Formats: sequence, C-alpha cells, structure tokens
Amino acid sequence: MHQIDLNCDMGESFGAWHMGNDEAVLEHVTSANVACGFHGGDPRTMRNTVAMAIARGVAIGAHPGFPDLQGFGRRPMTLSKSEAYETVLYQIGALAGFAQAAGTKLVHVKAHGMLYNMAVRDPGLAEAIAQAVHDFDRNLVFFGLAGSELIRAGEKLGLRTASEVFADRSYQDDGSLTPRAQPGAMIEDVEVSVTQVKRMVLEGVVRSVSGKDVPVRADTLCVHGDQPGAVAFARRIRAELAAEGVKVAAIATAAL
Repeated sequence: MHQIDLNCDMGESFGAWHMGNDEAVLEHVTSANVACGFHGGDPRTMRNTVAMAIARGVAIGAHPGFPDLQGFGRRPMTLSKSEAYETVLYQIGALAGFAQAAGTKLVHVKAHGMLYNMAVRDPGLAEAIAQAVHDFDRNLVFFGLAGSELIRAGEKLGLRTASEVFADRSYQDDGSLTPRAQPGAMIEDVEVSVTQVKRMVLEGVVRSVSGKDVPVRADTLCVHGDQPGAVAFARRIRAELAAEGVKVAAIATAAL
C-alpha cells in the first residue's frame, strides 16, 4: 500500500497581519509546519497553532526561515554556516517550548522559503540546517526536497529524512521547483494539482514545465497554507488519494 504524509506550512500570521486559514486546513492535513517567528508567526500565533494541531491529531514540526518578516523569508540572504546553524537552532527551540508547554513534542523540521530553496543546491547551507536539527534532537524527521542537498545532508548525519514533493508548485527538468518569479511557478488549478500528485505518489515521477518526466521520491506532500485555495486543495487531494487506496498518515507513522 502506498502511504504518504500531507503537510502544510502554517502559523505565519503575526501581529495584526493574517495569513491563511489554518484552522480549516488542519482538518485535512497530517503534519503542520509551524512558522517560528523569523519569516512569519509570533508567540501567540505559535501557541494557538500548536493547540489547534493537537486538537486535530496533526503532527507538529518547526518551520524555520530567514530573519526576514518584511520579505516573508522569500528573499535571498547570505549567512555563514555558523549564522545559519544558530538561526535554525533558535527557531526550533522557540517552537519546541510551546509544544512542550502544551504537552507534546515536535516531530519534524522543514526549512521555509528561500532558506529551503538555497539549501536545496548549497551543501554548506544544507549541512548547517541539518546539524542544527541533529544537535537539538536527532530523533526529529528532517524534511527536504526530494533528491536535494537537504536530503543528502540529513542522511550524512544519520537523521531520518523525508523526501518532499509539492502539490501546488511546478518543477524544472532537474527536479527543482520553478522559481516563484517565473510564470507558472504556482499551480492554481486543483485538477492540474491532483494529476501531478497522483503521478508523484503512485508512479514516482513528476512532469516538468518542459514536459519531461522527472523521477521523485514522495514521502511527504506539501500544500502551501498561504495560497488562497489551500483548503480546497488539501480537501480534494486527500479525497483523491484515499480513492486511489493511498494511506495518508503523519510522518511519524509513515513507512519511510
């Protein structure tokens, strides 16, 4: 039987600024990647998101990003390996505090935005992120783009890794995500998304923007919580996977 985790980036509201419909999305996903205050999120949002996830039996993970609230963590930054390590470790610790106070523990870590995208290709940055995860808790599952430097860095340190694929992003021929600045980077049609998801999960391939079938490993599937159709995407994708006999379960119970 095929089995996959369905994750979503969330908890990204802060202050008076609201992002996404986390409460509704949590009804359909199995893992929540919760912002830790650097690219989005604030203490109250972190606490509330953790509580909502616990109430629905959704696994909780830290979603550290670049220290860039104004740019939502989607602008490039140059950090040394030490700075990247410290930035990630700080954020994991912050969310872990709220999880512990609520009587639970973190399950995984997934980098956000440009931190994630740069580490996909940058071995040094990937190693810094993976080292922070390892040093905080080597039992945490380390999420990374399938086939990327993130996965290689996690495996090198002996972390349990989860190769991630995306339901609402298009792909390049090398298996990387199409940069957001390029046309067609975001998939906004749920039918297109469902077709892509089924092929990734059931066949282990994704069709690139140029029409090439690219091999991918799909352990966990992401839907972005900040896109307007997040709830509809998550609901429809989960229903379609169930119809195909795919078990959707949190990464802690997935057969990786």
